[in-house]
Amino acid sequence: MADTLHDQQFALSRHLRDPSSHPPPPGIEARRLAIYRDLFFNNIEALLAGNFPVIRKTLGEDAWRVLVRRFYADHRSQTPLFPEIAREFIRYLETRDDDLHPWLRELAHYEWVELALQIADDPVPPHDPHADLLTGEPVVSPFAWALAYQWPVHRIGPDFQPDAPPVEPTLLLVRRDAEHQVRFAAISPLVYRLVELLGEGGRSGGDAVRQLAAEAGVDDVPAFADQGAAMLVRMRDEGTVLGTRTPAL
Repeated sequence: MADTLHDQQFALSRHLRDPSSHPPPPGIEARRLAIYRDLFFNNIEALLAGNFPVIRKTLGEDAWRVLVRRFYADHRSQTPLFPEIAREFIRYLETRDDDLHPWLRELAHYEWVELALQIADDPVPPHDPHADLLTGEPVVSPFAWALAYQWPVHRIGPDFQPDAPPVEPTLLLVRRDAEHQVRFAAISPLVYRLVELLGEGGRSGGDAVRQLAAEAGVDDVPAFADQGAAMLVRMRDEGTVLGTRTPAL
């Protein structure tokens, strides 16, 4: 009996996920099956549409639903949690190498970042928000992410679908502010690298600025250091940098 029930459950689930490839288990009314098919798929489609509105608009309704249908039928999620469905969708796109738009994977990640930051609950390291950022070790907020993309993901949409990536990468700083609003800003390669250096930890703000100057081949290091110090203060004011690290209690 258990085997029979097990077989029936798997036959039903296979049919609900991919009705074109798997027949329904016998003895279930077609009208009831149709209700379940639509209910399950529409729930997933609506959830993903809310997470990836730009992709949905850019692909168009028909292509979007085909993509979601293949995700629903083919992907085996690593988690049952609904807030993680968007991340599962990205995992699915990363496994595909067929006729996808070349920018689709990065655009999906870009759209996912907003949800990820909204629900992130990473612990905040102990820090002094008022200490000197040059002599102390700056602490980057766990809710501030410097991201690099090959494609201009912040510009892609129905009216802009590039065929080739630009020469320069797209560098973005995405952060969640004190009001839990997610902010996006384009940043320069120097700012991206500074956030990267600070995120590595183990160095003072002054050391990070001096290393950045050396990597950039700057001639006027004192002037660059002054600009770097001002940048650290701006980053603290906006919440990208929380302050300087203090010993854990």
